[in-house]
Amino acid sequence: MANNVVLASSQQPKKGDLSLFAFTDHEIMNQIYATHVHDDEKFDVESLFIVVENILKRATQVADNVVLGSQGTVEHLEEKTPKPTFSPPLCTLKNISCEMQCKAPGEETAYKTTLSILNKLSNYSWDTKAVLTLAAFALDYGDFWLLAQSQSTDQLAKSVGTLRRVSVLLKRPTLQKHRQSLIELNTVIRSTLEVIECIFELEKLSNYDTKDVPALSTGMDHIPVDVFWAIVTVVASTTQLCCLTSDEDKKQELSQFSQKINVILTKLRRQITLCRQQIEEVEAYWKLTKLFRTPTEIMEVFKGLIYNKDNVQPLIDGSTKKPVNIDVLKKKNVLLYISGLDITEEDISILRPVHESIRKDDQYKIVWIPIVDQWTDELHKKFDFLRSKMPWYVVQYSSPIAGIRFVKEKWHFKGKPSVVVLNPQGKVEHENAIHMIRVWGIKAFPFTTRVEETLSNNREWIGSIATNVHPNIDNWMKDQKYIFFYGGKDNDWIQQFTKRATILANDATLKEARISIELVCVGKGSKGEDNLGVLGRFWTGIESIFISKTHGKTDADAVTLEIQKLLSYKNESGWAVLSKGSNVVLSGHGTTILKVVEDFEKWKEFVKEKGFEFIFKEYHNKVLHTAHICCRIDIPNTSGKIPENMKCPDCPRIMETYISFKCCHIDGAANGVH
Repeated sequence: MANNVVLASSQQPKKGDLSLFAFTDHEIMNQIYATHVHDDEKFDVESLFIVVENILKRATQVADNVVLGSQGTVEHLEEKTPKPTFSPPLCTLKNISCEMQCKAPGEETAYKTTLSILNKLSNYSWDTKAVLTLAAFALDYGDFWLLAQSQSTDQLAKSVGTLRRVSVLLKRPTLQKHRQSLIELNTVIRSTLEVIECIFELEKLSNYDTKDVPALSTGMDHIPVDVFWAIVTVVASTTQLCCLTSDEDKKQELSQFSQKINVILTKLRRQITLCRQQIEEVEAYWKLTKLFRTPTEIMEVFKGLIYNKDNVQPLIDGSTKKPVNIDVLKKKNVLLYISGLDITEEDISILRPVHESIRKDDQYKIVWIPIVDQWTDELHKKFDFLRSKMPWYVVQYSSPIAGIRFVKEKWHFKGKPSVVVLNPQGKVEHENAIHMIRVWGIKAFPFTTRVEETLSNNREWIGSIATNVHPNIDNWMKDQKYIFFYGGKDNDWIQQFTKRATILANDATLKEARISIELVCVGKGSKGEDNLGVLGRFWTGIESIFISKTHGKTDADAVTLEIQKLLSYKNESGWAVLSKGSNVVLSGHGTTILKVVEDFEKWKEFVKEKGFEFIFKEYHNKVLHTAHICCRIDIPNTSGKIPENMKCPDCPRIMETYISFKCCHIDGAANGVH
């Protein structure tokens, strides 16, 4: 222990150095760690704290009565009871008290005394060091005000009070002179008691895993510094009490200690609130995990997902805008529409046809669950606006839902809207049906994984995506016409492809073979104007059908690879898809597909012999082998569960994974995994 004293004292502030309050937390941590050996001294610190709390709450109330002339009684204060077997460490307390008594006021003395106390308590845990120091102070402070309270009624108390100089302080002129100092001392003591109570509470919470409660790690890491400030404040408070009962006209300045301890108290309260919130989340998470393993009734699952404990609020019926009991969900299939508040009216419109269809059958209900980490007045206004646009049920809640962690981790919610489908027993029928609803709408009813698998295995997938791209699409597909869907980032490429593909479509050879080809430039109107809404919906549809195709699968079939290939062209200068009716013939990169169309004269003579479809694919494969184009697929990180690996659609290799970040300077981050 002697070595520890040398280490600590060698780092103490000297006259002329920075103030104690200018020290950084890191500097303090370095100094006090030299005093700490290990936690091997064990005793009932919880009972000791109960006794200290009882003493100080009553002593500060008595002090208020004497100094302020108030009439508050101590009888109404709650009395906590320590364990019957509790044996206070009296010698240790007297030793600490002796260390603090009759010291000269000043930061340097308080600092040295604090280090000396920490050295004496080197084998105790940090929270125990704080409680023991406060207990030593409580022994003297409680004794002082007990004697003050009994001066007029007990001769023994009066005599002992004379020796303790209680009577000196209680004289009216002296009391008036030191009135403000006594009030400040009382306030500092109360704040320090609360700080140590918070430290004690954090220690109790340390039974939880910091992986589950990350806020606990931050709080626990800072406890040694918080303990230092609690102890040095107790030391300064002891010095002030000694000054106030002495004949010398000296005082210990407490204002900076008070400010510091209040800053720490605010921080600790905030940290404990955050810890409790995270603990509630983790407990709800495990409760929900258990519920979903053996679901029994949709109501129980819904309550566990949304509400903390028994704080069950009614839902809002979007059709009437009135509150309804959650019993409306009893024995129903429920579609949980989960989203943030950054959704658009277009996002909402995706579910309207579904709602209109299922409302006729009372067995299906849609419920909007807004995911908000921290509610504000502005967000409440946004919530009210969005709610007014929804004809289905809405969860009204002013704090994060109980199952927010479960939603994010188990259902892979990352900000974008999702639809979780639950049956009447609360069993998950689909973790996110939003993608199949975007692609197939009500045709995907009842939105189970089995229906999704059936629909996504259909080779005629382009029909579901391209329905709204051109007004004649449905008729062309029924007539089994060939259709070029094309687009890209480069307008020059689009113009070149349009020119060459038009020549191809109007060629006499194809006319003779009764081959009819239509051109659809995705994202361009009939007069060539940009239509970003159509383009956005097209690519959203491609992404959605790709996610539906890869949901829960490890091996990609031919259809999946074709969709994947098209998705890889999204950010390229040009791309094209050739379909016959709603069957995709092939999709190609702008470079290769333009080359095939440009070289039409070289291969058109084989159309009659081999067929247009066959020769087009054959020539494209030939061009593809001479070109070296890297394949890159952008999948938004907000899309839900992302495949761990992905096979290249152009070769048998596994694609490399990269992380990239993108910002379009609008609301809603666009982070992506590539």
